[in-house]
Amino acid sequence: MSFPRLVLAYPLFTLALVSAVFAADAGRFSPEQLPQYLKQYPDADANGDGTLSPEEARAYLQKMRGAKTEKPAAKPERALPPTHANVSYGPDARNVLDFWEAKSYARAPVVVFIHGGGFTSGDKSKVGGAAVIQPYLDAGVSFAAINYRYRTSAPIQDVLRDCARAVQFIRSKADDWNVDKLRFAAYGGSAGAGTSLWLAFHDDLADPANPDPVLRESTRLVCAGANSTQVSYDLMRWAEVLGEEVTDKFGDEQDVLAFYGLKSPQELRGMTGAKLRADCDLLGLMSPDDPPVFLSTKLPAGPITTRGEFLHHPKHAQALYERGQAIGLTILADVPALNLKPPAEGPTQLRAFLLKYLSPATP
Repeated sequence: MSFPRLVLAYPLFTLALVSAVFAADAGRFSPEQLPQYLKQYPDADANGDGTLSPEEARAYLQKMRGAKTEKPAAKPERALPPTHANVSYGPDARNVLDFWEAKSYARAPVVVFIHGGGFTSGDKSKVGGAAVIQPYLDAGVSFAAINYRYRTSAPIQDVLRDCARAVQFIRSKADDWNVDKLRFAAYGGSAGAGTSLWLAFHDDLADPANPDPVLRESTRLVCAGANSTQVSYDLMRWAEVLGEEVTDKFGDEQDVLAFYGLKSPQELRGMTGAKLRADCDLLGLMSPDDPPVFLSTKLPAGPITTRGEFLHHPKHAQALYERGQAIGLTILADVPALNLKPPAEGPTQLRAFLLKYLSPATP
């Protein structure tokens, strides 16, 4: 098998290229146009949910043109300040989270939003405002949005453990924040999607004897959601799903090594690399006793011609879905391009799915 030269950071597009695509209809975008624009410009997806809204498309065009546009009038009804903002959950400056506490006499379950951005960009603010968060609070579910280190400053295995620590930290605040430790969910888009699945599939990282009380807490979830996920963070497995020719075309050898903090191809293929890759392999970690997951990818399933398509092609979700089906995992997929749909009896949307399994009535 040829060595996959994989890059998980998006290139910067020139102003001329962006203008050529968007200028045809700068003010109006049809539903058919938006998925095509998202394929070419994944950074335009400001909230990391795997879909591109007209507002996001216009904002991205204005940003790339360098236009100094006035900010839209604030909508107070959309603002939803966290109960606890920028709380530090670890030693790094990016180890911070926001927490919205549901008003509940009983201990409340928690859903954790993990932002996307190729592990090189993005922020917890991508979660959006009240329209995203308020429905969970109304259902008696507390909400958190987290930041984590970028892979430019830490290898992927440590970045993933930042997110695990955030879950453990929130559990450690159970008394102060009225949290039900037994009912946690996570979701996100792109990098946040894969990280949510990693938390769902990985064995519990709780270390009962650890002197750090945060690390004594569980990392397990009751469900997870993934918008436009990657198939695995064992990058050597991408060729199995997307093909060796495509993987070679859109990859970079040094970037793969840096992804794990390794120095040579020999180290990557040796015992050290194999152990690190196995620890990040969503396909390999998945087992029948893992929590239910919901996969959603709305992009077309045509030939892979851009890095955006490479990173988010529906084949990623399809491979995870087929693996889950084969081992008996409860796994739902909403991937229209591949005719994968959730059962008609529901839940058919991610929020409804998460709320179903966070319910105290759910086993």
